[in-house]
Amino acid sequence: MPIKIPNSLPARQTLEEENIFVMTETRARTQDMRPLRIALLNLMPTKIATETQLTRLLGNTPLQVELTLVQVESHVSKNTPEEHMLAFYKPFSQIAGENFDGMVITGAPVENMDFEEVEYWDELCRIMEWSKSHVHSVFHICWAAQAGLYYHFGIGKHPLGKKLFGVYRHRVIYRNPVLLRGFDDDFYVPHSRYTESDIDAMLKEPRLKILSMSDEAGIYASMTKNGRQIFITGHSEYDRDTLKNEYLRDVRQGLNTPIPENYFPDDNPENTPVMTWRSNANLLYSNWLNYFVYQTTPYDLSELNDKSEAFPAME
Repeated sequence: MPIKIPNSLPARQTLEEENIFVMTETRARTQDMRPLRIALLNLMPTKIATETQLTRLLGNTPLQVELTLVQVESHVSKNTPEEHMLAFYKPFSQIAGENFDGMVITGAPVENMDFEEVEYWDELCRIMEWSKSHVHSVFHICWAAQAGLYYHFGIGKHPLGKKLFGVYRHRVIYRNPVLLRGFDDDFYVPHSRYTESDIDAMLKEPRLKILSMSDEAGIYASMTKNGRQIFITGHSEYDRDTLKNEYLRDVRQGLNTPIPENYFPDDNPENTPVMTWRSNANLLYSNWLNYFVYQTTPYDLSELNDKSEAFPAME
């Protein structure tokens, strides 16, 4: 089944060239079915690239998905054309009265700042609080995972000795986790960050279930018992060249960023990166949509509430 997107969203051409089934708003209106309503709060500066990456994964399932792109109002994007934002994004205040089956909150390049120093922190807190009663399952990525763990559970973060930058081996540690169903025992995920959440605090938090870890990258996947909140510290959505482009950007800026680990063959930036995470990325988003959104969301979204007992728990 397709993902429903605005008629002229730039991601459409890319996805159609990759044989991803997308459906325009015009065609979707002729079908008599309720698609899954997914909100994407895009905090990344490279919004077009990020929305394309996530649309690709959300659209690669048997489920029909209706995507709503959301932006914070307390920050103006400097890296995405204003006409793109006006054409495709809605401010949070415009969707605050609506309900959604799922929501994805992306990372953001603000991790070296204290949470309260981030320009849009207060607004993000309002959105995370709103999501408890207006969204069935929220999928937090990278910095958003750190922010969500801090807001919901008071779990802080700390700086790493150096930038965690590369593609790292992870292992499934929770017996038969539904979110990671179909994953190999070991799998690879890209990371690009300078901080991490307090692992000891996460392990001690009884409301959190730890699903996967990495010796190099720490905890990768965790969630609340019923899957209403999911926290992913890596970037499974990244394209083949995303880390390469970040590395070349840092080099141009004169930063002492190391070559991404386990990424370029022979650690040579002239070589084409080997993509080792595509299959588990598709599984991750497919499992989330199927098990934590589609199978447990109420048909009538007005029945949503923030009580975990209201919906069946998924392990």
